[in-house]
Amino acid sequence: MSGTGRDTSGLRCEDARLIARDVLEAAAAGERLVDDVLLVVSELVSNAIRHAGGVTGFHVQLLAGRVEVAVSDASMLFPRTPGTPIHAPGGFGWLLVNRIADRTEIRSHDEGKTIMAFFPVPAAT
Repeated sequence: MSGTGRDTSGLRCEDARLIARDVLEAAAAGERLVDDVLLVVSELVSNAIRHAGGVTGFHVQLLAGRVEVAVSDASMLFPRTPGTPIHAPGGFGWLLVNRIADRTEIRSHDEGKTIMAFFPVPAAT
């Protein structure tokens, strides 16, 4: 199941959260997983809007045992990494994304970059 297939230009945080929630609810994801994914979606989309001119691609997929979130933008600049001096502005959202997601990846491409966050889906009890 995926949140793709629509034009993502002008995508707002609220829109992205609704798409993600729909994907996760269709998969009967637990409340904790939904909260974590929605927080990361909000952070990645708001950063793309604030720092990179907007979202150029977005999807949320439920794959075998994991949820994958991908947000693309037109900027070649990567998020500020942990270890950036505390007096320098920004960087806290990326730290938060990396603490919440199980794993993150950044992929450069001719049109900019795509940031991906992965979350394990807990086994049903």
